[in-house]
Amino acid sequence: MSNKPKAQAKAEARAARLAEIKKAEKAAERRRNLMIAGVAVVVLAILGGVFYFVSRSNDVEATDAGSSKYGVTIGSKDAPHTLVIYEDFLCPACGALEEATGERLTKLADEGKVLVEYRPFTLLDRFGPYSAESASAFGVVLEESGPEIAKKFHDILYANQPAEDAESFPGSDWLIEKAVEAGADEAAVRPGIEEGENDWAKEATKEAFEAGVQGTPTVLLDGETFTGKYEDLWKALED
Repeated sequence: MSNKPKAQAKAEARAARLAEIKKAEKAAERRRNLMIAGVAVVVLAILGGVFYFVSRSNDVEATDAGSSKYGVTIGSKDAPHTLVIYEDFLCPACGALEEATGERLTKLADEGKVLVEYRPFTLLDRFGPYSAESASAFGVVLEESGPEIAKKFHDILYANQPAEDAESFPGSDWLIEKAVEAGADEAAVRPGIEEGENDWAKEATKEAFEAGVQGTPTVLLDGETFTGKYEDLWKALED
């Protein structure tokens, strides 16, 4: 009797075990990443305005709000302060930051106290296509519908943010639906959003990396990386 079936069975068993080991390693890595992001989310939820923000990016190039082609600004150019927020629409810590600061920053911007620029780019593409596709869709809406609608689209994406470890992510039809909800004309934005990752997102990502941004969210106050308590941020902006 031939030993080939036994050998083949052993080989298949080894391959199956190896596949399970690799799967477990990937799951462990994902849990570690989620744990890091999750800590930021929990701290924001518990401490709110006294959250101690420490950027994961060091030596980020000094920049002022309104100086990039790859972002959207709110507020007056004559405001005494500028705030730049580098973000990824899939990043849970960015979602928590938006939830904790979005309304208050909008109010301060409306009062002429700060010019805020949101700069989405692609960082978490290792989790799937949504990071790149959402940033690309934002670029399409900004170019086709203007900054006011793009800011509304920005807010809607965070209000409906998918989980970083989701089994599947929203696709182009969902992004188009949210863009239309923000006020975009579907005929104007559909072709670009259906294209998927585009040059806008690629260039925004390139600009962020060249500036030294290594993680999201990265916040710059008056051109310098901000690390400290949010109460210090509010004090600087409101005084």
